[in-house]
Amino acid sequence: MAKAKVSMCWFRKGLRLHDNPALVDSCKGANLVYPVFVIDPEYADPAKVGVLRYNFLLQSLEDLDRSLRQLGSRLFVAQGRPEDVLPGLWKKWAVTRLCFEADTEPYAKVRDTRIATLAEAAGVDVAPHVSHTLRDVEQYMVKAKQKVPSTYAAFCKLFATLGDVPRCAGPVEGPDMPDAPPADAADAAYNVPSLADMGYPEIAKPQRVLFPGGETEALDRMRRSLKDHAWVCAFEKPKTHPNALAPATTVLSPYLKFGCLSPRLFYHELDRIYKAAKGKHTQPPVSLHGQLLWREFFYLNGHGVANFGRMVGNPICRQIPWDPSDHRLDAWQNARTGFPFIDAIMTQLRNEGWIHHLARHAVACFLTRGDLWQSWEEGARVFDLLLLDADWSLNSANWQWLSCSAFFHQYFRCYSPVAFGKKTDP
Repeated sequence: MAKAKVSMCWFRKGLRLHDNPALVDSCKGANLVYPVFVIDPEYADPAKVGVLRYNFLLQSLEDLDRSLRQLGSRLFVAQGRPEDVLPGLWKKWAVTRLCFEADTEPYAKVRDTRIATLAEAAGVDVAPHVSHTLRDVEQYMVKAKQKVPSTYAAFCKLFATLGDVPRCAGPVEGPDMPDAPPADAADAAYNVPSLADMGYPEIAKPQRVLFPGGETEALDRMRRSLKDHAWVCAFEKPKTHPNALAPATTVLSPYLKFGCLSPRLFYHELDRIYKAAKGKHTQPPVSLHGQLLWREFFYLNGHGVANFGRMVGNPICRQIPWDPSDHRLDAWQNARTGFPFIDAIMTQLRNEGWIHHLARHAVACFLTRGDLWQSWEEGARVFDLLLLDADWSLNSANWQWLSCSAFFHQYFRCYSPVAFGKKTDP
């Protein structure tokens, strides 16, 4: 008798059913599929990940679980270091194939190498798939002969040489997904935990959830954003309103960060609108396509530049003698600088988990070269704690940019902590 094919789709980012090649692959020819998310203590830490972002993750897992249950399956949530947890589940469920979305962050690359080694020893086939970026970032590295382009313009030229962006993977529907075994499907031990289960306090005023997590909200938000074709075609990144009471941008970044929304789906939906406009639309770097290319460029840097998340040992980062001060950093982080515009932004960040990109620029410039002369690494740490869309590659890149450490070196072009707020909201 042939050995049953039992697949595990290991979710990390990519918390969605649409354009999920790892999930599609796990279903092919399988007798059983176990969709699994492992709550890794590396990230389940209130000192590193704030309550609003962790809540967004848990909401995204709940949404994914509901979607899988509609297909006759479910999400199995386990807790612990993946290298400790997964081998036991492979053995318990007789898993023969492990599929997951590839990840380019430093911790993830080390983790996934360990998992691949353990899987090989356990006789489990491993199949990573690319879907968190428009293309496999290694394609850029090969094409560029292992040299990361130093500018956005150079990256765009590289991007164009690789042809069309790959199409989205087909949807996973009911007939594609084998039912979860009844005994396992009913096991409450694998349910999505609560904030309290994870050691987090409940969200209480003045904090509030403005952007619920999950694929359902991601797709709905994308459709609402793209409904006005004229707005899409006229979009220019700098020319939006940082002081608007309702966000003047799409706020799709948290959904892209967690993979609730496929960047390829967003890219192709935009492309469809642009083609209908017959060229009458904005272009990169300011267009919405341009924002996805910025994301791709910074992911490539995160993958290809050594020590990209810190100053020392980072070959593209200027080595600046910052002046560490716990007092100044604390005042900035806790909205006590005495500059109303800066403090308002940092209050919004803590209470809502999202701030406009120009607001990010203003407080980043203020903390670093503009006023307080604190290291960009400290600012990146605070953003990583508080932002819903904190993304290691993008966060590191933007802080290096705003501190004039890399990418941008017009040192005296600063955001005034007084005049900029008055200019944007007279």
